[in-house]
Amino acid sequence: MRVVICGAGQVGYGIAERLASERNDVSVIDTSRSLIQAIRDNLDARGFVGHGAHPDVLAEAGAEQADMIIAVTLHDEVNMVACQVAHSLFNVPTKIARIRSQSYLRSHWQDLFSTDNMPIDVIISPEVEVGEMVLRRIALPGAMDAVRFADDTIAMVAIECRDDCPVVDTPLDQLTELFPDLKATVVGIWRGERLFIPTSSDQMVAGDVAYVVAERSHVRRTLGLFGHEEPEAGRIVIVGGGNIGLYVARQMESRNLGAKVRVIEADHERAITIADTLKRTIVLHGSGLDQAILNEADIRQSDLLVALTNDDKVNVLASVMAKRLGCSGNLTLLNNPDYQSFTRTLGIDAFINPRSVTISRVLQHVRRGRIRAVHSIQNGVAEVIEAEALETSPLVGKPLRELDLPENLRIGAIYRNGEFVRPSGQTKIKAKDRVVIFATASAVRHVEQLFRVSLEFF
Repeated sequence: MRVVICGAGQVGYGIAERLASERNDVSVIDTSRSLIQAIRDNLDARGFVGHGAHPDVLAEAGAEQADMIIAVTLHDEVNMVACQVAHSLFNVPTKIARIRSQSYLRSHWQDLFSTDNMPIDVIISPEVEVGEMVLRRIALPGAMDAVRFADDTIAMVAIECRDDCPVVDTPLDQLTELFPDLKATVVGIWRGERLFIPTSSDQMVAGDVAYVVAERSHVRRTLGLFGHEEPEAGRIVIVGGGNIGLYVARQMESRNLGAKVRVIEADHERAITIADTLKRTIVLHGSGLDQAILNEADIRQSDLLVALTNDDKVNVLASVMAKRLGCSGNLTLLNNPDYQSFTRTLGIDAFINPRSVTISRVLQHVRRGRIRAVHSIQNGVAEVIEAEALETSPLVGKPLRELDLPENLRIGAIYRNGEFVRPSGQTKIKAKDRVVIFATASAVRHVEQLFRVSLEFF
């Protein structure tokens, strides 16, 4: 696949890194010479210094032969114009744009991004994507990661196996025998710095992170079996009233989630704006690193602090301070992947990487075949993929035990006619089934091939 990426920041670099490692033909455009030099030095991709919306720069980057343009610069308008130029002058088939401003995304302007107006095929709003991820994590205390598939009927959760975890040192096939009615499957284990697909004889040890695919109604029971029975947060303090913080607070009000929420915002004018916007949320003006402000937010009696500022250092320190002051738990936004390795040491319970969330959304549309959803694991070490089985797929019609599937992927669940099916050796996948698969990076291409339309179909 030939892909042109406009923007070489964290998201653009991450997408280019992933696609280049899979041997796609990747060109990256950015106005920053240093960012483009980093692309040239570190990736098997071409870099071009210039404006991503200018026709001559797009032409030089190979837009005429491109299958896709991904516009993820820091400016919405540049991203939109880049897609328009790619469509009008170069007839690029697929156009993806990152749009931050919610003004463009309001429902009564939904015709803006149609083929007759602004021809963008996929709109990615980082604030909404990250905000929804935050809400899912709040709803599932005890989960280090959580994402939903198949019309929200299937969930993948990452669960830490602590020293008191009841299921450690127990072979997975024995767990199946002990809980035969549990609709959940362990599909991956992160141990130390290594991720692997477990066999039925493998067992988890303290310190592991288990990736489990489960029917949504069985997620809480699954968390409980791993020793995570943390109650839902009733008192929440949000540090940072930016786009993400405001989105989370507003959604918690509109969905009547019941938790009492307080927001701390450092900018005085912004604090006034969000206070006028929110109806039942207390807004405090001050720094999330000010102990007096945290105490005013009643941090000692709070169940969860959610740090959502644009500064990773503020998020980390606010989370640590909150814990020291008596807050039960924390959830931290971390843009810099280098910080993620020492979060546990500092006492950070869970974190969200906005770059990973955005890249996952892009990969959903980059992946070939009938791919419905993608979620990146451990900075691209693995992916959870939801795909639709076709009549010509080699998966269809044979018991799973008879399929010659590689060891580095695991089928976690099947969604058939609105119902969850837990896979076993005798399970047969049918056409139109939606299959949730956990695959390491080396197996992703194999998954794509399994769900592509064969030429024999036509």
